[in-house]
Amino acid sequence: MSAEYGTANISKIITTTFSALFKHKSQIPYQYGKHSVPARPLQPHLRFPASARAAMAQLQPWAAAEPRGCTLHSGRPLELFCGDCGCCVCALCPALGPHRGHDARLLLQAARDKQELLTVYLRNLEVRKEQQAGNRRSVEQAAAELKAHASTSKQQLLDRVTQLQLLLQEEERLARSVIDEKTQQALEAHGQQVQSCQEELAALESFSRRIREIQQCRDPIQFLEKCTEIEKEMQDSRRQPEQWHPIPLSFEHILNYYSYLMKFLQSILRKPLEVRLKEDVFTSLNATSKRDPGTMLKTVTPVDRMLFLKHARSPTWEYDSLHPRLKLSDDRLVVSCSWRRILYPCGPQRFDKLWQVLSRDAFLSGSHYWEVDLLHAGAGWWIGAAYPSIGRKGDSESCRLGWNRASWCIKKFDLEYWAFHKGERIPLLVEDDPDRIGVFLDYEAGILSFYNVTDGMTHLHTFRCKFTEPVYPALRLWEGSIGIWKLT
Repeated sequence: MSAEYGTANISKIITTTFSALFKHKSQIPYQYGKHSVPARPLQPHLRFPASARAAMAQLQPWAAAEPRGCTLHSGRPLELFCGDCGCCVCALCPALGPHRGHDARLLLQAARDKQELLTVYLRNLEVRKEQQAGNRRSVEQAAAELKAHASTSKQQLLDRVTQLQLLLQEEERLARSVIDEKTQQALEAHGQQVQSCQEELAALESFSRRIREIQQCRDPIQFLEKCTEIEKEMQDSRRQPEQWHPIPLSFEHILNYYSYLMKFLQSILRKPLEVRLKEDVFTSLNATSKRDPGTMLKTVTPVDRMLFLKHARSPTWEYDSLHPRLKLSDDRLVVSCSWRRILYPCGPQRFDKLWQVLSRDAFLSGSHYWEVDLLHAGAGWWIGAAYPSIGRKGDSESCRLGWNRASWCIKKFDLEYWAFHKGERIPLLVEDDPDRIGVFLDYEAGILSFYNVTDGMTHLHTFRCKFTEPVYPALRLWEGSIGIWKLT
């Protein structure tokens, strides 16, 4: 039922009430100057017109409520709900009482609106519960993989130090203790994170039960009072939850260190183990080895774009991979469709069937963020990332962006949006067509995320995997042009 309908009924109720009051005005006591007119008993309060009662009966089929009277107007029945004050009032309160000018609605209409609001909150809580369950699974999986990786690393370590047993017994003990210490720190952190997820899930489940209990209340007044009591909690629950992505802990730097140890053993042993492990010449430190054990990458939807701009990149497109029906701008940032084939040199890196192109820039570690301008992209496009091993000749699945293990993308055609990897497609719900999309890559964490920049950084999709090759930004066109938004 619309708000206009509710307002019309309220006006009708008040008009009827005032008409009755003026009809019986001779019975109402009043003071005029020094003269007083005796009061005669008032008639019983007027009842709703039949049309208003019928309209209210068509609302939510609530159970019959216990009659309550208005404390300000001689016990008139509570027929309206004041949205500004959050309480039930009689028909005279919005006109003569302290609720004058407030947003007043029919009691059952207000109850139905609150019921719909609780339904929305329940859906939001279910989404949060699913996200927390996903966070817990991610952390548990990371902990299991960490245990397996730690066990494998220690076994490899033992194999590599066999030739140095006499000189490296103490070194072996120190190295194993480092792995155990880092593993223990990470597992303790993961354990706390799993416990946090479980507590959050329990709290969400408890709050869901409370809302369901309130929904089952058949007394509209009690129902509205309870809704008002938990309204602040419901507002707090609407905050977007963080999505947790466990960052793997690697011991590769320790294994690399012992591969070179034989040549420098006599001079190296004079330094403490921790000092030696920090020397890049031996360990080939990567981003994850410099982070604390149990480090967690947390993202919230929508996110602050400024957080991503710390990792801003402006990759340019590779001329040698460009399809002959595509052309590059002078700054290599914009790729456009050409009405005729261009006579490019034929090379092994060039796509010869699919209108695709890869970037000149590759990412092998760290975090990176770039934005793709789609304002002139037309009805269809594919944007994402790919390994250099993606096929270039022909139009088979090994060459198509998103149809193999070597590429990931989101695709738009007409009004549909999809996420593609290994030929598996996931439909995406996009409310507003994006003019610009942000792409975030965290190589070590195995995350490739897409965001609608023009819609307040709304999250579109995240791929999770373990990257094993350099990652290149990639795109495929249907018509128009696509460009890299210059960030650096």
